[in-house]
Formats: sequence, structure tokens, C-alpha cells
Amino acid sequence: MLNLQALSFAMAVNPAAAIIVVAVVAVLAIIVIANIHIVPQGKAYVVEHLGSYRKTWTTGGIKFTVPFLQRVAKKINLMEQVADFPPQPVITKDNVRMQIDTVVFFQITDCKLYAYGHTTPMTAIENLTSTTLRNIIGELELDATLTSRDLINTQMRSILDEATDPWGIKVTRVELKNIIPPKEIQDAMEKQMKAERERRESILRAEGEKKSAILVAEGQKEAAILKAEAEKQAAILRAEALKEAAIREAEGEAEAIRQVQEATAAGIRMINDAKPSEAVLTIKSLEAFQKVADGQATKIIIPSDIQNMAGLIASVKEVATELPAEKTAPVTPAAPKKATPKANIQDV
Repeated sequence: MLNLQALSFAMAVNPAAAIIVVAVVAVLAIIVIANIHIVPQGKAYVVEHLGSYRKTWTTGGIKFTVPFLQRVAKKINLMEQVADFPPQPVITKDNVRMQIDTVVFFQITDCKLYAYGHTTPMTAIENLTSTTLRNIIGELELDATLTSRDLINTQMRSILDEATDPWGIKVTRVELKNIIPPKEIQDAMEKQMKAERERRESILRAEGEKKSAILVAEGQKEAAILKAEAEKQAAILRAEALKEAAIREAEGEAEAIRQVQEATAAGIRMINDAKPSEAVLTIKSLEAFQKVADGQATKIIIPSDIQNMAGLIASVKEVATELPAEKTAPVTPAAPKKATPKANIQDV
């Protein structure tokens, strides 16, 4: 408040002197403000004292330089940077001319070396990249150049990093952005690629046909195996059916024989229960003899008591004819004469 009053009083007393004082104060303020520096993040300032390197400022608070004695000589970016260089003409080992453009990733690690190591470090890196690329590609043929990008990148990074180390620059990575061969080479490559694709197509088609034939053969094989197994099962089933039929037939015949025998036994039991007379038995014997005589035998053996049987038959006949006369008068039949048993053999 007092200063303002004093300044007002001075201006009132001597206006010219007051203007000079204000101007001096303003100039001093400008000089002081111009020598105040704030270093941003990822930046570094190289400070010179009377034209020689003094120190390097990095991030951290407000920095001051001595007016007219110190100055910020260079502001350096410490972040990783990328330099995209235009295509460079190169010639391969088999005399193929092509264009290759590269991309270099680098980072400044020493600000003093970067500020005083080279006047134009980026131009130097570009020229160094071009010459290194020509040297590497000159030792490779076209096909190796197109398929050895990783090898080329590694070699270039190693050479550039070693060359830029005195400049305070660290080359972190080098990439071949584009490889542009001549138009004729591109047409030949396209034809080669087309032929390769056609060859792969033919191989794939042949492999498909092969697999298809194999699958068909395997299917036919499995079908034949299944057919043989089916025929085997059918034969087994037929044999089992024939076996079962034979068993059933045998069981039927056995059952028939058993029933015949049971019927025969039952008939014998009935005959025994009926207690037939001698005459009935004789008649049955004659019936059996008649059946034997009707056969194809050339000889018949006649029992020795056949004469008794004949006499018995005559007696039965007489009884049968005289049964109606019994109603009028009883007749005593004559006892048959006993004949001497003889065995006769007659030839038929």
C-alpha cells in the first residue's frame, strides 16, 4: 500500500523517472519468469553454462537458470519413438531389384550424448538403416528375403544399436514394413502361388479319393463279415431247428411206441380179465396163422397140433349149424378124437 502511495507520489513529482522504474521492474520480471522452467513428464532439458554442458534436468519441481549465464540448450523426449523411413532400393544376391521400407523404434538413454554426439542423429540413423539393409539383402536371394524377415530384423537391430550407442540412442526394434519386388517378379510369384495351390488341390483331391476308396473297401469288408456271420447264425439256427425237429420226432415216435405198448398191455389185461375159453384162443391162433400165410414167405412152419385145431373148427361149425335145432331136441355132441401131435412143413 505504501509502495503504491510512494509510486504515485513519485509519478506526481517526477513522471519520467517513475516510468523508467516501472519499465525496469517489468523487464526484470520478464527475465526472472523466462528463467523459470518446469520439466514435463517424459522430457529432459540439457542446460549449458556459458556455452558448455552444465547438467541435465529431469522431471521434478521448478527449475531456475541464471539469467545471461545459463540456458536450456536442448529439450529431449525420453519416451520411445518410432521413425518410419521411405522405401529404399536394394538388390538381392540373385540380382533382383526391389523396394523395402523400414520402421525403427528407438529411445534416448543419454541426453548429453544425444545433444553433443551428432548434429543430426535422425538423418544419421536413416542413412545407417539404408546402408545396413543393402548389405544384409545383398547376401540373400529373393526367396530367402521374402521368408527371413525375423532374421533381417534381428541383424539390423543389432547393427543399428551398436552404431547409435555413442549417440545416446538405444534401438529397441527394427521392422521391415513392406517388401515391394518388381512387377515381373510379382506376376511370377502369383503364377507360382497359383500352381502351388493347384498342386495342393490335386493332392487333397487324391487324398480324398484315397480315403473314399478305403472307406468303401472297409464298408464292403464289414458287409461281407456281417453277411458271413449272418449265414453262420442262420446255419446254426437251421441245425438247431433240425436237431429240435429230430428230437421232437423221436419223442413222438417214442410216445407212439409207448402208447402202442400201453394199448397192447391194456388189451392183454382186458383179455386176461375176460378169461377167454380155449375155443376163442384157438380161433385167434388161426387168424394169426392166416395173416402169416398171406405174407411173401416161401415156407410156413405149421404147429404139430394143427389137426386138433381143425377138429375144433369142425366142432365149432357143427355147433353153429345145430344151434337152431337145440330148441326142439337136445343133441349131445360127440367128443372129438385126440390126434397125435405132428409137425408138418409145407412148401408154398
